[in-house]
This record gives sequence, C-alpha cells and structure tokens, in this order.
Amino acid sequence: LPPTGLTEKGKMLMIMGTSTCDIMLHDEELIVPGMCGVVEDGVIPGLMGYEAGQSCVGDHFNWFVDNCVPEDYKREADARGISLHVLLTEKASKFKPGESGLLALDWWNGNRSVLVDTNLTGMMMGMTLTTKPEEMYRALVEATAYGARMIVDTFNKSGVKIEEIYACGGIAQKNAFMMQIYADVLGREIRVARSTQTPALGSAMFGAVAAGRAFGGYGSIADAADRKSTRQNSSHPQQSRMP
Repeated sequence: LPPTGLTEKGKMLMIMGTSTCDIMLHDEELIVPGMCGVVEDGVIPGLMGYEAGQSCVGDHFNWFVDNCVPEDYKREADARGISLHVLLTEKASKFKPGESGLLALDWWNGNRSVLVDTNLTGMMMGMTLTTKPEEMYRALVEATAYGARMIVDTFNKSGVKIEEIYACGGIAQKNAFMMQIYADVLGREIRVARSTQTPALGSAMFGAVAAGRAFGGYGSIADAADRKSTRQNSSHPQQSRMP
C-alpha cells in the first residue's frame, strides 16, 4: 500500500493480475464474512490490515484466449502486431453494457472472497449461435467486476467502510477498458498507480525507513509514502460513468 500512498483507514488497494488481492486498512478489528485475514500492524503500524481477493481474474482471460478464440482472430491480431487480449478488448468495448445478453460467474478457479470455497466453478449463460468471442470476453470482465463489487459491499456492510479505491498491477496498468467497467460496476472512482514497479518501490521505501533519518532515510512509512508514493502525481482516476 505505501507505494500508492495508502497509509490511512478507509482506503482499499486492488492488486490486479492473474488473481486479485485486496488490501484494506481500518482502525478496528471487525468480523467481515469471507475475508482471508486481518492482522494488527500487518500493513501499517497502528492499523488493522484486512485481506480479501478473487482467485481468478487474469487467469480466466488467459484461459479464454488459449482455448476459445478462433484462428482468424489470431491472424488478425498478428497482422496488426497486437495481442489477442488487445484485439478482444477493442472489439468488446464496442458493445453497450448488457447488449450481448451474456451473464458470467467468475468462479473459474473457485471463490476466495466472500465464499471461501475452492470447489466452486464458473458459469456463462445466454449464449446463442451468433455469440462472438468478444462478447464472451466482455462477460468474463464484467464477472470479475461484480466479484469485486461483492467484496466492497461486504466490507461496507460489516463496518469496514471503503472511502477510496486504488489499483495497481499488470491489468490495472494495461487495460483502461476493464478499469472503466470496474468503476462503473463499483460506482466509484478508481485511481490507478502509473508505476509499473510498485513492489520494488515499496521494498525501497521500507528499506529507507529501516535506515532511519540519521542515514538519509525516513522516520516512518507514512513519511516515506508522503514523499515517494505514486498516488498524487503518478496516478490517473477511472471515473464511474454510472449515475
């Protein structure tokens, strides 16, 4: 969290890649159904660090690309010098929400939060003989967004209020279309860190705190975050377009 400037309660960070890890700060230890853990001082001294997540995000996009895309799509992507993910994202972005009629469930690798059941399986319904790959790809994106919505709503209902949402990781960096869907489904602004090396930046920040001010470092991780984080000048908001 510190590399994105998050050292206060009420802020959640989504670390988005093959799966998504959600880290949340709060000043009380409360029971939140399906959360994977809560540790005092586990993230920031003096605060409770809550962890939740989704076990299948980028993984099921990759599964779809590897197993469900026709050869002509591959030829088109190769001819344009882009990946199949970029091609499918371009095509999927032309559809309006709900236009395809597809509904997907994101449990393709079980459910981490809030059901905590690795035996659950994913689902897609509403397909016809005219369904296109990009419609299916969009449905999978939307499924993960609603999985995130379930996590956010559960935190809020349990008293761990989420006031701001941030994101980092490969998907957050590379796919503005997906982040827009997340912002719309969550009804929130999502601030995406521009740094592609937030783990390395965080390690350097904690190292500077360990060194201390006497050796050119910082007195606390909050001080380091104020000076070195990517939140203020190196992030861009993804605004919700929903009323």
